[in-house]
This record gives sequence, structure tokens and C-alpha cells, in this order.
Amino acid sequence: MKLNPIVAHLKATCPVFAERVTGGIDWDAVVDSAKLALPAAYVIASADAGGPNKTQNAVIQDITDQFAVVIVLDAGDERGQEANDLLHDLRAELWRSLIGWCPAPEYEPIEYGKGALLHTSRARVVYQFLFTAEFQLGRSRQGEPAETWHELELDGLAPFTGVTFNMDCIDPADPNLQRPGPDGRIEAKFSGDVTP
Repeated sequence: MKLNPIVAHLKATCPVFAERVTGGIDWDAVVDSAKLALPAAYVIASADAGGPNKTQNAVIQDITDQFAVVIVLDAGDERGQEANDLLHDLRAELWRSLIGWCPAPEYEPIEYGKGALLHTSRARVVYQFLFTAEFQLGRSRQGEPAETWHELELDGLAPFTGVTFNMDCIDPADPNLQRPGPDGRIEAKFSGDVTP
């Protein structure tokens, strides 16, 4: 899943962060480099998972992409009571911004996963909210770009334009050639054209 559209969407729809939203590949890479004023949000790519194949003659899977929105805020007090109340409000704002939104045309609407505390100190609270969105791996319509090896291989075949059948029947058989048939003689021939 691309993070830039999510970051841009959060900047536009979550005014509490005053555009203090950025992204990264994982939390360790972000925590040392991004020093935004608080409260701030960091969008992190966290995981993806594929479901079982849904067809017998192709590969079509539902893929679930997961991303985290990591919130960093001032602890307020040593116990974190003020931060907890603020996290409740920030979670509601994230839900209003993300739940039901599609990050790209191929995705289903985003759903909420769960939240968890990552770190707390006297100065800061770091809390992670997980979100998921699904898409289908394997094209829905002919003419779309190939997404799997099977589709790429099929795209390389010559187009099917028709078929000709040469039918050698079992009976009647020529007793001079082979009994019982088929005897090698073509008793019927017909063609089928698949163009409309």
C-alpha cells in the first residue's frame, strides 16, 4: 500500500495535527529522523496477508494490507491520564478521517484493527492504531494489465479465433481398415468461429 495518499489525506482531514503527519517504512526508521512538533502522526507500513485462492483455473486472492498510524503526544502528567483522554479524541478523529475511505481505486474501504501503547515516558506517549484495507490480486476483466504469472502467460498466447473438428466415428467402421473403429476415416468435419 502506498503511504503518500494516506499521509496527504490525514493532513487534509485531521486538523488537530496541523499537517504534522509523515510516513515511513517502519517505526525504527521514522523515530530517529522525524522530529515533528506534538501531537504528531506517523503512517507506517506494517504488514500484508493473502487469503486462499478463490478459483480453480487461475489465481485470484484477497490481499489485506495493514498500516499503522502512530501518534506521538506530550504526556501531560507522569501517569499519562491527560494523554489517555487526548488519545480517545484523536482516535475518534482518525476514525472520521480513515474508516470507509478508499486509499486507491483497487481497494475496499479502510477498516479499523486495534490500538496499542508502544512507549510511554514522563515526556511522551507513543500509541499505535492499526488499519486494514483489502484488494483483489488477479484481474477482474480481460484487457486489464496482468497481475500474476498465469495472467502474463495467457496474455502471451495467440488469440483463440475458432476451431475445426475432424470426427472419426467408432461406428460405422470400415471392416477392411480396423474393427471396431475409429478406423482413420473422417466421417464428419465442421468448424466453429468465435468472432461475433
